[in-house]
This record gives sequence, structure tokens and C-alpha cells, in this order.
Amino acid sequence: MTEETKAREDICQIAKSMFDRGLTCGASGNISLRLSDGRYLVTPTGSSMGFLDPSQISLMDENFRHLGGDKPTKEIPLHSAFYDTRSGTGAVVHLHSSHSVALSMLPDTDPDNVLPPLTPYGLMRLGKVKLLPFFLPGDAGMGDAVRGLAGKRSAVLLANHGPVVAAKDLWAATFAMEELEETAKLALLTRGMQPRQLTDAEVQTVIERFDIDW
Repeated sequence: MTEETKAREDICQIAKSMFDRGLTCGASGNISLRLSDGRYLVTPTGSSMGFLDPSQISLMDENFRHLGGDKPTKEIPLHSAFYDTRSGTGAVVHLHSSHSVALSMLPDTDPDNVLPPLTPYGLMRLGKVKLLPFFLPGDAGMGDAVRGLAGKRSAVLLANHGPVVAAKDLWAATFAMEELEETAKLALLTRGMQPRQLTDAEVQTVIERFDIDW
């Protein structure tokens, strides 16, 4: 099995898993993956992540020009911004997961770091998650906003839209995305209940122990 064939199957398997668990619905969400030769695989526009066909995954060249497969997602500017500003990025996942979107709508959400320090894994997999303003779907301004972070954030939350996570490979991006959604869920479940959060000292220990870009 070639690298590209395996990557196409992995994208479909992971996308279906996220769809089946309700992390995205309808034709929302998209995934991209960088192959070792610099080309990209991208989920098609208007497609359901629960019913992807490996042969229909869009193939793009190193400059995101369409080479084959179905027409790619309209969120290409968002994805390409992470690849261009974070050299170690091997995959990007964007969902419309409910708890993360809900957190983006609340007026007291910290725009510099939307997730409270509830668990060490939230810090380890995500670092700080930046809240970006609202953009129309497909707006190139989303990519400009990510570029404006100069590679300092691996995850962002688009206001009233959804989370985006970049990581070294597809599995790492998936695990980080799941951690973001679960931490957002915990934040909403414990809202107004004065939960015990990690102390500043505990946060610093996690950052130092796991070499987190904070």
C-alpha cells in the first residue's frame, strides 16, 4: 500500500469516527494532510465526513493547486496558513463541534486562551487556544488571522464557527481536536460551580515537563 493510499483511507476512517460520535454533522468539517513529497490530501467541499470515499479525496500540489479528485473544501486558506506558518505541521482538522462552538459564543471566554486549565492533557495537546473573530465560511480572512499568529498557536477557535487544530500528523491532530472538544465540554459542565482548576504552579510544571509552547 502506498503512502497516499494509506493516507486516503486514514482520512476517511478518522472522519467517519468523528462523524459517528457527533463531533461534526451534515456536510461540516474538513481535514487536510501533507504527504512526504509536499502534496496535500484534502476532504472535498460539500461532503459529509461520515460518508467519504478515498478515491474522491482532493489531491493538491505543494501550492494547493487542484490536481485530482473532487473539488476541495473552501477552507483551503485556513489550512494553508497553518502549513505555511508552522513548519512541523503534517495535518489540520477543522470541525463544528458543539461544545467548542458554544464556548466561542460566551462573553467571558478569554480570547487569548479559551480553555481553562482543567486537565494536564488540555495543556499538553493544545497549549493556548486563541479565539479568532467571526468570518464567513471560506473567507480568506481566516487564513490571514492564522498567519497573524506567526506560528505561535497550534489550535484556534473561530467565533460562532468551530475549532481548528494543526499537528505533526493526522492522528496527533485528531487527538488534539478531541481534547479541545472534551475540555470545552468540561468547562461548560462545570461553569458557575467553581471547579478546582490547575494552579499556576501546576500549569508551569506541566509546561516545563512536556516542553509545551506556551
